[in-house]
Amino acid sequence: MRPAGQAPPRVLTVAGSDSGGGAGIQADLKTMLALGVHGMSVITAVTAQNSLGVQGAWELPVEAVRAQYRSVVDDIGVQAVKTGMLASAELVEAVAELISGTDAPVVVDPVGVSKHGDPLLAASALDSVRTRLLPVATVATPNLDEVAQLTGFRVTSEADLRPAAEAVLAYGPQWVLIKGGHLTGEAVDLLTDGDHEFRLRAPRHDNRHTHGTGCTLASAIASGLAKGLAVPEAVAAAKEYVTGAIAHGFALGAGIGPVDHGWRF
Repeated sequence: MRPAGQAPPRVLTVAGSDSGGGAGIQADLKTMLALGVHGMSVITAVTAQNSLGVQGAWELPVEAVRAQYRSVVDDIGVQAVKTGMLASAELVEAVAELISGTDAPVVVDPVGVSKHGDPLLAASALDSVRTRLLPVATVATPNLDEVAQLTGFRVTSEADLRPAAEAVLAYGPQWVLIKGGHLTGEAVDLLTDGDHEFRLRAPRHDNRHTHGTGCTLASAIASGLAKGLAVPEAVAAAKEYVTGAIAHGFALGAGIGPVDHGWRF
C-alpha cells in the first residue's frame, strides 16, 4: 500500500474504444486499476462492438490523437505506454513519432483483428507497423495471427515460436513476446530479446469467454514496467494475471464474453 495522497505509477494506453467493455481502452483501464497503477488514455478509434463482433469502427483524426497524447504526457507524465488498435498508417506513424520522443518503456500490441476475426488495422498500415512502430517498442506482443500478418511466418507448433520471434525481432523491438494461446495443449508463450529466452507456461482453461486477453496482457506488462520491474518479471506477472482473468471469464451477451479483470477482488 502506498501512502495516502501519493500518486501511483502512471500508464498511458493508446488504443481504440470497445463499446462492449471487454477489450480496448476499457480493458486496459480495468487492468491498470486492478494492478495498482493510474491508467490514462488516448483514444484512436471508436468501435460499435459487442459479444458477437465489431459492427462498425471509426478512427479519430491524427490531430485529435496527437492532442490527447501531448495533453497527458506534457502535464501528467508517464512511466509506461501501451499501444493497441491504431487502425491506419497515418495513426501508426503519428503514434510512433510521439512515442519516440517519450522517455518511458513501450508495450506494442500490434492489433490486427478482433477476437471475432474483424479487421482492426488497414492492410496499408502493416508496413508502418513494421518500420515505424516496432522499432520503438520495448516489448512487442503479437499473437500467432499477427505474426503471420507482419512476417508471413505461420506458427503451427511450439517449435515454431523461436523462428517467429526472430522474424519479429528483425523489425527492431527490444523484446518480443510470441503469444502461443492459439496452439493446442498447454498455453505457452515465448519471450526473447535474441540473447535471453523465457518460456511461460500456464494451464489451458476450458472457457470460451476470452474477449480482451491481448489488450489485458499488454496492459498488465506495461503496468509492471511502470512499477520498475524488468521485462521478464513484468511479463511473468502479467501472464499470471491474465491466466486468472481467463479462468474467471464470464458470459455476456449472446457470444464471447470477456475475461474478468477484477478476478483477484
